[in-house]
Amino acid sequence: MARRTFKMVDVVEVLAHWYAGRPKMEVARSLGLDPKTVRKYVAPAEAAGMAPGGPSVSTEQWRSLVREWFPGLAGTKLSQPSWPLIERHRERVKALVGVVPASVIHQRLRDEDGLQVSVASLRRYLRAHYPEQARRGEVVVWRPPVSPGDEAQVDYGYMGTWAGPDGHRHRVWAFSMVLSYSRHLFVYPVLKMDQAAWVDAHVAAFSFFGACPARVVLDNLRAGVAKPDLYDPKANRAYAEMAEHFGVLLDPARVAKPKDKPRVEALQSYIRRSFFAGRDFGSLAEMREGAQAWCTEVAGRRTPRALEGRTPLQAFADEAGALQALPALPFELARWSRPKVAPDAHAQVGKALYSVPWRLIGQSLDARATAQVVQFYLDGELVKTHPAQARGRRTDWADLPEERVGFFMRNPAWCAAQAAMVGPACAGLVEDLLAINALFRLRQAQGVLRLGQRYGDARLEAACARATEAGDPSYKTVKGVLMAGSEAVAAQGGLLGLDAPAFLRGPGAFGQERP
Repeated sequence: MARRTFKMVDVVEVLAHWYAGRPKMEVARSLGLDPKTVRKYVAPAEAAGMAPGGPSVSTEQWRSLVREWFPGLAGTKLSQPSWPLIERHRERVKALVGVVPASVIHQRLRDEDGLQVSVASLRRYLRAHYPEQARRGEVVVWRPPVSPGDEAQVDYGYMGTWAGPDGHRHRVWAFSMVLSYSRHLFVYPVLKMDQAAWVDAHVAAFSFFGACPARVVLDNLRAGVAKPDLYDPKANRAYAEMAEHFGVLLDPARVAKPKDKPRVEALQSYIRRSFFAGRDFGSLAEMREGAQAWCTEVAGRRTPRALEGRTPLQAFADEAGALQALPALPFELARWSRPKVAPDAHAQVGKALYSVPWRLIGQSLDARATAQVVQFYLDGELVKTHPAQARGRRTDWADLPEERVGFFMRNPAWCAAQAAMVGPACAGLVEDLLAINALFRLRQAQGVLRLGQRYGDARLEAACARATEAGDPSYKTVKGVLMAGSEAVAAQGGLLGLDAPAFLRGPGAFGQERP
């Protein structure tokens, strides 16, 4: 095998990787060198008192030091035969470097521009001409170890399709939560990734562990985070309520940065191959029971390299005491939405409509719905509460203007109660009106009671008694009596002319002159 010829750019690369904090063995593996070669070129830097993590050293400073430490490399030509081919695409390379990985730049130049060079040659070109951008993505960031009970990481992973008992094939995702210290894993299959499934999966995970961590690292997916942002992520209201109930801090990862939660990301393929692939399940419940058993009997007995020979179950035994205890009361999931109040002063939550004060028409409210109640908030202040219902319309008439809903508010029961307050005659008359076809004659009953506002309850009671005694208990009769002021006149046996005897004469009376 021919001996590799070193150039200044290669030595600078070795020193830059070492100075960034990478162990010498890791530098050797990454750059394809013998460890002795790496130690050879790092030795002068160590002899000069330099150590990883020290003050920043630019590429030009490294080159100057390499010329001083290794004079034989100073006159080495840095270009390579393939570089003129890459140089033809300099502008495009310049636009892509630092934006996408070198492998992607190579793929695009090869497929779209016909560049015929190896990816290794392109990497050397980038390191020589764009050292800052090229090496930025190669730096390995050291992650401090996680303390017991401090952190859990969560994610969704696509498992595949499943033939359900309904005869249809369903897409299955697996929610997974892994405790960062012990690597103990929980898996919860779901058929849809909505807000309710996301929160239910967390509650099931905490129940499985029998405790909860201090912090949960999650993706910026919409089911958990309403507004992805690096410095101020906004969690969904239901998810935030869940976190507050369990006393857990939510720590969303950066958008499109899977390395922020590497422990759970690395397990997705393992879950798919070991648990889901090649298995049949009779129902979703059976799948979830199987997942829990698999987490304990299979995943819990693996030996991750990070645990140095221990299994997750063994490490979890040490971590369990550091986890937070579960709350005494169970968590009640609430669904949050933001409906707009319609012109009829109703807002829709789910498939039901609920009334709110009419002054809020046109505004958007925060609606919190549980199995028992639906609550509406305006700027954090509770403005209306209703019992929950699956569908239909629920109206509190007090939410609407009185002049618009008087007829609906003054129902038969209300009319009967108001008439009883006026007097027994009024109550009897209203009862007679509503005895047959109450809804048809409801307006008459309301009209009778409205007469009391104009003439007073005492006169209305007397007028009702007069109309009842006359045999015509109707709104028209009561109103006529009050207008004539005859409610105080003693009742007659009957109306004039109804009971008078007929005046009859025989046929002989006709044609006779009156004396």
